[in-house]
Amino acid sequence: MQEAELHDLSDDADYAASQQQGSASMTRCDSGKRSSSSEPEGAEIVYLKDNVTIHPTQFPSERISGRLKLIKQGSSLFMTWIPYKGQSTNAKLSEKDRNLYTIRAVPFTDVRSIRRHTPALGWQYIIVVLSSGLAFPPLYFYNGGVREFLTTVKQHVFLVRSAEDANVFLMNDFQNPLQRILSSLELPRAVSIASTPSTPVSVGESASHEKEEGMDVGVCDGSASIPHYNGRRRQKIHDPARDISIQVLEKFSLVTKFARETTSQLFRETHSNGHFERRNSNQSALDYSHKPSDDTEEVPVQSPVTPDPLKFDKLSLVWGKPRQPPLGLEEWATFLDSEGRVIDSKALRKRIFYGGVEHKLRKEVWAVLLGYHTYESTYAEREYQRSIKKAEYETIKNQWQSISPQQAKRFTKFRERKGLIEKDVVRTDRLLSFYDGDDNPNVNLLRDILLTYSFYNFDLGYCQGMSDLLSPILFVMEDESESFWCFVALMERLGPNFNRDQNGMHSQLFALSKLVELVDSPLHNYFKQNDCLNYFFCFRWILIQFKRELEYEKTMRLWEVLWTHYLSEHLHLYVCVAILKHYRGKIMGEQMDFDTLLKFINELSGRIDLDATLRDAEALCLCAGENGAARIPPGTPPSLPVDNGLFYSQQDEVL
Repeated sequence: MQEAELHDLSDDADYAASQQQGSASMTRCDSGKRSSSSEPEGAEIVYLKDNVTIHPTQFPSERISGRLKLIKQGSSLFMTWIPYKGQSTNAKLSEKDRNLYTIRAVPFTDVRSIRRHTPALGWQYIIVVLSSGLAFPPLYFYNGGVREFLTTVKQHVFLVRSAEDANVFLMNDFQNPLQRILSSLELPRAVSIASTPSTPVSVGESASHEKEEGMDVGVCDGSASIPHYNGRRRQKIHDPARDISIQVLEKFSLVTKFARETTSQLFRETHSNGHFERRNSNQSALDYSHKPSDDTEEVPVQSPVTPDPLKFDKLSLVWGKPRQPPLGLEEWATFLDSEGRVIDSKALRKRIFYGGVEHKLRKEVWAVLLGYHTYESTYAEREYQRSIKKAEYETIKNQWQSISPQQAKRFTKFRERKGLIEKDVVRTDRLLSFYDGDDNPNVNLLRDILLTYSFYNFDLGYCQGMSDLLSPILFVMEDESESFWCFVALMERLGPNFNRDQNGMHSQLFALSKLVELVDSPLHNYFKQNDCLNYFFCFRWILIQFKRELEYEKTMRLWEVLWTHYLSEHLHLYVCVAILKHYRGKIMGEQMDFDTLLKFINELSGRIDLDATLRDAEALCLCAGENGAARIPPGTPPSLPVDNGLFYSQQDEVL
């Protein structure tokens, strides 16, 4: 590794400015805290900061504050973060919940990198990434102290600034460019992809490949440019709120040739004959059981597979009830009183959970399932609300329609979001007749609704993947205003998937790992041994709710089942577990590493048996019971906010 490839902190203005502050902080620690009886004998507290806080959910009342320490013992440096006791103002966060986030004596030999976030407005925070591929939740410094923290770390550990990202600080002298790229990936609690990729690619080779394919994969609001990997970087656009989930995909695309191919499919369409086309959902992906022979390819070696501790197939027969026909118009009427109120919402949700809804009835039922209309509303009240909401929608829509070309020139954020949306909608479900053809008015409606949403929720704006979530809603509702408000209701649940700090995806991937550990510890241990513990291969499943994995009709059927929240608001995580357990024998028997597993998972698109998967997910949910619910951190999406309109209230407080 050449010295020029990494920038030492000593030439950094932030570092230089913090030297004096860091020394003062350590002096305070020396005078009052080094001799603390709570530390092991011979341990020395070299840094201490109070009011360092974790945000488990989007609600300010559920934030957990604590004390961050750096402890020197011998030649080793350790980090601890201990939450304060008895200061929670929210009863929903039990002591067990708080202890879930406690960080106890983590040695810096186990740390790969530290990412620093310095928003223009709000609190600074850091994310500590471990060598294992896991990461701790973001640590928010309410009283400042990030520069002092980094200064202290540098005085005891080899710490250098990444050449690829000035806000990433690398630990322990990584020996090759590939590891440095991996270290800059940020997905809290599920960060880096693999410690030792099976097919490494040189940086120059990667850069050349990206130049051929284009490097516009996955951008959120166009808020940051993609770095060149030949030693230079493009100048970043002013907004730091890049969609981290897409950034992960971009950077991971440098890992192997295979990864470049598979990740480019996550949010881009196949470029063929000058046109973007989506793979037909009715066409199955590569079937492993009918794979063409190749004399140069070795047949996968089948290894002994640890038995499933739950004997899953038998459990699904016992607990996974058979699916029923979809809810029809006549049966729907039996759930309503004479004025249109739902008589028994739980019975209705149960019925939909086991059978879904006939398509001609979806427009009416989806509006209720998503919360656009309440279960208690009457026919007249729903009609009145539609008229009120239509006028409100037109008011919001007019905000961007009235922007003149001269204003647009001075409105960078608007231009970026509009450009992204216009690029995405022409690639969304174009093989479906509803969106097919040139100048399709429904494609224009997709664009208008997404642009209007970016003004309705300006903090979140637009990120790639949102068009995938809107498409089925517009297809069902066939009305611009109602589609918009149903999409708003859905984003109240799934909006955290696109948050800039990635708390939503972080908490779901973490919960998924805990559920697999609970119901199938041998499979969980296999993932751990093969550097798959980050569960990144399930990222697309969770981000857009299996939209790319199922045929269009099956996607709608799955979504209406998930929206019932009948057994659990997190049934989608049990669906993930059910699919993994279904293929556990193949995964473990063929000793799949991360690259092979990601390829295999992506090629399941179009091959998942939805009814069987839902039966198995139900069985798992019932089997896990309260233990399963306890493994899911409070506020994990798609939890609904306590009050309407408070979903992003923490951002207002920061401002």
